[in-house]
Amino acid sequence: MSEVDLFQANRPRLFGVAYRMLGSASDAEDVVQDAWLRYSAAQPADLRSPTAYLTTVVTRLCLDRLKSARAAREDYVGPWLPEPVLTDDRHEPEQSLALAESVTLAFMVLLETLSPEERAVFLLREVFDHEYADIAAMLDLTPANCRQLFHRAKAHIAARRPRFRGAGDADGKRRLAGRFVSALRDGDGDELTRVLAADVGFWSDGGGKVLAARRPVFGRDGVVNLLLGIRRTAPATGIPIEAVTLDIVEVNREPAMVVRVDSIYVFTIENDAIAALRVVRNPDKLRFVERQLAHSSSR
Repeated sequence: MSEVDLFQANRPRLFGVAYRMLGSASDAEDVVQDAWLRYSAAQPADLRSPTAYLTTVVTRLCLDRLKSARAAREDYVGPWLPEPVLTDDRHEPEQSLALAESVTLAFMVLLETLSPEERAVFLLREVFDHEYADIAAMLDLTPANCRQLFHRAKAHIAARRPRFRGAGDADGKRRLAGRFVSALRDGDGDELTRVLAADVGFWSDGGGKVLAARRPVFGRDGVVNLLLGIRRTAPATGIPIEAVTLDIVEVNREPAMVVRVDSIYVFTIENDAIAALRVVRNPDKLRFVERQLAHSSSR
């Protein structure tokens, strides 16, 4: 297998590591490209395992970026959410529950609470199933250090872990998302009330660049009132709500509504109700998924 073929075979996995590490698909793409440049400049005879070498490069590049990103996120305006990605099987198949759960927005927000090293060890061990000796070599640590970091991260995750709702009836979830879309388009507060859980949460990430709720909103009545308010303000943009394109897709392993090209509403569904709404409106975080959507529609 040629160097190019080997790299391309590893590319989806490398992107998966980088995306979960950074919470940014655009940055993950840059890291994977940088890893290719380093790999292509290396001497193949010196590489006992090209796959391990590539994973090591990607992980270390991500650690460098995470340490600077953490400082920037302390000044982030409003709730921070990861950059969304389409996860339809045509784009990035996930073959296990661990992989699927680890890419949900709720879980990736939780990963943000770990230190960069804890995050790397947890993902490489729990999600990507690497041995401690391999992880130690990648991070220039000892296996004992890696075990300690992993157990610390796992305890932290277990104490705060959101329940994973990715498994189940995908068609049923899509139908529920469709009911939400129709209710929002029609301004039907009663139907919105029916599809939302009593303790539903709403997070909106505008990054200080577009209008978005600065604080999370909890509870069905508050979220319904917020959604109806968003609908009422649509004509002020010059585009009536009836003319806005609302598509249902799969984003980060959960059903989502795309408001082209203004925002993405990602639904967490539990017990036939929408338990959480995470809305990405920061235009910088929509560019990657816009490219994915354009590529999908061109097929």
